[in-house]
Amino acid sequence: MNRCIIIGGGEITRYDRLNGYLRDDDFAVFCDGGLYHAPHLRIAPGLIVGDFDSHAKPETATETIVLPREKDDTDTFFAAKEALKRGYEEFLLIGVTGGRLDHTLVNISILLYLDTLHKKARIVDDRSEMEIVSGQPVRIGGDCGSFSLLTVSGKASGIRITGAKYPLEGGEITCDYQYGISNEVMPGQTATVSVEEGRLLLIRNMK
Repeated sequence: MNRCIIIGGGEITRYDRLNGYLRDDDFAVFCDGGLYHAPHLRIAPGLIVGDFDSHAKPETATETIVLPREKDDTDTFFAAKEALKRGYEEFLLIGVTGGRLDHTLVNISILLYLDTLHKKARIVDDRSEMEIVSGQPVRIGGDCGSFSLLTVSGKASGIRITGAKYPLEGGEITCDYQYGISNEVMPGQTATVSVEEGRLLLIRNMK
């Protein structure tokens, strides 16, 4: 199954960087204000969703789902659920950070939602990549400038970090003590992160 790209109306300045993540067979869902990014991305909308409070409803032959402005799901969350209905197993979210902090945090929660359903998902922005570490170890290559681990859904325990400047064995991170910030991959190595209980948000700060 092809990958679903969800494009929100958040900040993007390095279109060259984000275009490097896109593939020809991706299916793109543009969410409302995300349409402002369309001329700068090398991908055409396969679906447009939104309540169109940030961008005028386009006159287009592309399938468009118009949402009410009073609703529980954000446009981006609705897009993720709609893509799940259509059978997508892998997700890349762009244009979903920066600007309003509340929207950024909700969009990070989409990663948790998709992880609960055992779907592969990442957020990529101008400077970083984000994904959830839960059941399977995650590898971090040397192209990463630094990386951080935060718990965003309660306590995470049994944390193991190898191949990094600050290794860890059996660690625990709680929401009120986030000490997993600014680690580095050791030269010539690949770092690995795993957790036995709970979930972690891995943020790669790219070079």
